[in-house]
Amino acid sequence: MLGDYYKCQKVGVEFLEQTRNVFVAIEIVAASPEQIFDVFEDANAWTEWALPIEKVEWTSPQPYGVGTTRSVHMMGDMIGYEEFVKWERGKRMAFTFLGCSKDATRSFLEDYRVTDLGNGSCRVEWYMAMEVNGLSRRLMPFTRPAIRLANKIMFRKFRKYTEAYAAGEVSLGAA
Repeated sequence: MLGDYYKCQKVGVEFLEQTRNVFVAIEIVAASPEQIFDVFEDANAWTEWALPIEKVEWTSPQPYGVGTTRSVHMMGDMIGYEEFVKWERGKRMAFTFLGCSKDATRSFLEDYRVTDLGNGSCRVEWYMAMEVNGLSRRLMPFTRPAIRLANKIMFRKFRKYTEAYAAGEVSLGAA
């Protein structure tokens, strides 16, 4: 264990090419790259659109970048300790699990890519990749379709939340 966590294998974005368990969701978001990253950097925003997330704690000070860490508290008393392996504000960010409070995750990566379309909107791509342990590993072939669907639903919520922020209808940092 790493502190109060089970150690996970740290991976980089190349992990997307190394596992079958890659899930992709894409949305066109009516917001600027800066507004999208404002939402990414707001701890509370994650609890609004990412269903399993109950609390996000940044454990590194701003400005965020490669090497930044945070703890993410999820449903089922699961906590992931994350480190950012890519960070280009307005363009791309990716993080990996360094540890997890449950021994179900071997390796985990999320990669967010933002492309400014030049018309007040951006294409945002979300890649999630994982390798799991134990029973979860045996069940993965059966759970992939549900994970894929859940991620698409969550990312639609991300789009709606981010567009509401860009339109001034939502304030960041509100609990």
